[in-house]
Amino acid sequence: MTPVPPADAGTPGHNRLGDASSPYLRQHADNPVHWFPWCDEAFEQARARDVPVLLSVGYAACHWCHVMAHESFENAAIAEQMNRDFVCIKVDREERPDIDAIYMAATVATTGQGGWPMTCFLTPEGRPFYCGTYYPPVGRPGMPGFPDVLTAISRTWTDKRDEVRTAGERITEHLQAAGTALPAGPALDAAALSTAIGQVLADEDPVHGGFGGAPKFPPSALLEALVRAGEYLGADGEAALAAAVRTAQVMARGGLYDQLDGGFARYTVDGAWVVPHFEKMLYDNALLLRGYAHLARRTGDPLARRIAGETVAFLDEQLWTGTGFASSLDADTDGVEGLTYVWTPAQLREVLGDDDGDWAAGLFAVTDAGTFEHGTSTLQLPADPGDAGRFDSVRSRLRAARAQRPQPDRDDKVVVVWNALAITALAEAGAGLGEPSWIDRAADCAEQLWSRHRVDGVLRRVSLGGRAGAPLAALDDHAAFVTALLALHQVTGQRSWRDRALELLDTAVAVFADDAEPGAWYDAPPGDLLTRPRDPVDGATPSGASLLAEALLTASLLADDEAAPRYRELADRTLARASLIVAQAPRSAGHWMAVALTVVGGPLQVAVAESGGGAGDLADAAHRLAPGGAVVVSGARDALPLLDGRGPVDGADAAYVCRGQVCGLPVTDEDGLAALLR
Repeated sequence: MTPVPPADAGTPGHNRLGDASSPYLRQHADNPVHWFPWCDEAFEQARARDVPVLLSVGYAACHWCHVMAHESFENAAIAEQMNRDFVCIKVDREERPDIDAIYMAATVATTGQGGWPMTCFLTPEGRPFYCGTYYPPVGRPGMPGFPDVLTAISRTWTDKRDEVRTAGERITEHLQAAGTALPAGPALDAAALSTAIGQVLADEDPVHGGFGGAPKFPPSALLEALVRAGEYLGADGEAALAAAVRTAQVMARGGLYDQLDGGFARYTVDGAWVVPHFEKMLYDNALLLRGYAHLARRTGDPLARRIAGETVAFLDEQLWTGTGFASSLDADTDGVEGLTYVWTPAQLREVLGDDDGDWAAGLFAVTDAGTFEHGTSTLQLPADPGDAGRFDSVRSRLRAARAQRPQPDRDDKVVVVWNALAITALAEAGAGLGEPSWIDRAADCAEQLWSRHRVDGVLRRVSLGGRAGAPLAALDDHAAFVTALLALHQVTGQRSWRDRALELLDTAVAVFADDAEPGAWYDAPPGDLLTRPRDPVDGATPSGASLLAEALLTASLLADDEAAPRYRELADRTLARASLIVAQAPRSAGHWMAVALTVVGGPLQVAVAESGGGAGDLADAAHRLAPGGAVVVSGARDALPLLDGRGPVDGADAAYVCRGQVCGLPVTDEDGLAALLR
């Protein structure tokens, strides 16, 4: 628990969220509910008053979180009931994923489903005894009203205390038992990965593309694995690469993608990629940027290349805060979903004139009947226009008109892991697609994280306005940041990025390792929560453990000889614990498979020894040609471990390619390098 609440937190009857580092919590600072942040004092008051704790967990871009807030938390009568009978705690799941993970597991275990807003009732010891999600202010068929739930919980607490405590103990025991490590399994070889990729492809939607049905989520981490399968599995990977191309195309042409300003929404409510749930998350766009950039690099597909560039522009123009990338844009605008984004044919004609308006309506699939609500349509792009100049002009004018509309709120909270994913994507995309300014963006962001999120040498998870919040960084923050710093090291040649990465990696290994189970990791630092959560399954973002596997593997190829074997052994042990997930739930193991495919490929190392007199063309070619996950470094002889004893050949830059422990002869031109990499 957080031991230090805001300075005024000791005053009963006060909302304590005004100084929070989370914009989501600050949105609730004016509620008549006497909210606490998660802190010891809240539980002390619950014990002193002999009342349960009401825990509400959500996040800023969550539509139904806003709905419940407006309906119940801003309702004076409901707030009075909450304040009288409970101590109320509000948590931002993005700021405290450890708290969210524990109580979401309790919610799923007791109700069979989860989601946000999450509403849990706890004993003063923090044990959950009743859990749910959204409750309306007045009961509906099959859904009790929130005041009725509050009344029932209060009566149960008063009249059936023994049953409450028994339920809390039973749920806590379940949570603690479920937190055991996955067993170690066999190494993930090419055969196992080919089988898993085949299972994924069997789930492809043959009509609309993507995987699964409605609601349709972008396979953000899985996309990278499919591209790498095409690069590392030979003939077995060709189908995976083709599926990656199809998936990337349908997502980019549907309503999931913002056809005017770039950026992907969280998901579509339908299976055909038409109607998005309009929030835009940093993590989706960072992961998808990486996938689209590698797809463009691998195939030369112009659509993938355009989407990569527009996604970078979206990050830069709409999410950059000056101290890092913001977490998200809300689903709602002025309480209305899609208000900023949807159009009617009449609105298009009003902005563009009749000819261009009708042309745009046909191009963007805007119909009189509408594809969304109230006769409005989301913008799609089923096919590229024949007139590129007209297309650019139409988009420019529509962008300007849309900018005059009310805009969704932005959650300016800077989260380390999501920013790190963006840094990696920007660095790799910039090097692979010949965009050095993207590398500069990545370096600026990394410097901001390093200088602002490390407090007394300890990494903090979030910041707001450049000020670090109290929550300590989780495993995924450390691991993703290590990979980001190593990516910058590779594309800039600056050793300082590597040195920072290895320092951070050693900290992560020391803090998050399960000493009893080598290769197993906890997601959260040690603390006094009910259990120490860990979840190795890749979800909307890669799991902390799969991110650490990538960090360890990459570090093993870039560290000095003394440290490299230790990192590689830990990487192999970590990957071995993913074999069960890859075999049984491959769609939930996208990042695991991407890392394992890198191992199957060698892993591949490219060292370009530069003469000092060239233009760096061979190093640029190496970044463009090397498959995802490969390590690429360049510089003078002996400048880095991979360059030890390697120098130019006959005065020309020379590339040395190794797969695992086997190296080829140096080559001095792009054609020779391409042949080695094939």
